[in-house]
Amino acid sequence: MKPCPPDVVAAIPEGNYTVLLKYANGETRRYDVKPLLDFGPFRELRDNPALFNRVRPWLGTVQWPNEADICPDALYEESVAV
Repeated sequence: MKPCPPDVVAAIPEGNYTVLLKYANGETRRYDVKPLLDFGPFRELRDNPALFNRVRPWLGTVQWPNEADICPDALYEESVAV
């Protein structure tokens, strides 16, 4: 069984629809949200950069005010160490 990823403790929106993630284990990683911007609630983020910038840590992952969120496993595995 694969271990759970560490919890996100800070999410900092960056330009070009990326988010800098700080994890409880001290890691810093960058996640590119662009591949999701044509789907479901992520379209609203594409069309409203101010809304995208309101990303926040939520239950170990990240969430936006429109309730868009990303699976914690995918967020960690698809992000790049900084």
